[in-house]
Amino acid sequence: MISRYARAPMVALWSAHSKYKIWFEIEAYACEAMAASGVIPKEAAEQIWERGRAAEFDVERIDEIEREVKHDVIAFLTHLAEFVGEPARFIHQGLTSSDVLDTCLSVQLNRASAMLLEGMDKVLAALKAQAYAHKTTVCIGRSHGIHAEPTTFGLKMAQAYAEFARCKKTP
Repeated sequence: MISRYARAPMVALWSAHSKYKIWFEIEAYACEAMAASGVIPKEAAEQIWERGRAAEFDVERIDEIEREVKHDVIAFLTHLAEFVGEPARFIHQGLTSSDVLDTCLSVQLNRASAMLLEGMDKVLAALKAQAYAHKTTVCIGRSHGIHAEPTTFGLKMAQAYAEFARCKKTP
């Protein structure tokens, strides 16, 4: 993303810190499910959630570990274990790195889509307001890139509104 054009919430969503928080959630939910199935102790899953949720992931520390172990998920899990302690031995059981990475990407795409749709709602509201505000504001119509019959600026805004609304409905 080009930072000067990006909105802060979107930048934050795609940051390394956010990625690691999501990785933690994926690992913790997997532990919770394994505890519910009796595969790991329930207390361990609870401690993983409690200690991991309070953790402040240090991106530089994870990068440092990754330089040594040459694996991003192992580096993250090693850092997570520094917070979680003994129950960390149950984390990542039955998972692959791709399970974590692919699920994280899916979560980020879902959250990014929600942000974009929320932004689109604001654009639609602004277009609608301008369409009503300028429903009698005469302006030059255009056809094939040249002047045509006069129209209203409100009509142009209403056309833009219709196009944005149609795009929002398109899956």
